[in-house]
Amino acid sequence: MDWNVIEGNWKQFVGTVKENWAKLTDDDIAKIEGKRERLEGFIQEKYGYAKDKVSAEVDEWLASHK
Repeated sequence: MDWNVIEGNWKQFVGTVKENWAKLTDDDIAKIEGKRERLEGFIQEKYGYAKDKVSAEVDEWLASHK
């Protein structure tokens, strides 16, 4: 799935984002607005993961929605 689809339908994906990254608050998710860079930034901030790990997790999450 293309990230543009995620961004355009962000509200439909919020539930699965919360399932995968439970430390993200509703406020965080509202600020993300479907932007991949923001999602990765918030995950890095909340979980303390390296950029590589975050990118891999987001890629895996994206692949699960094909």
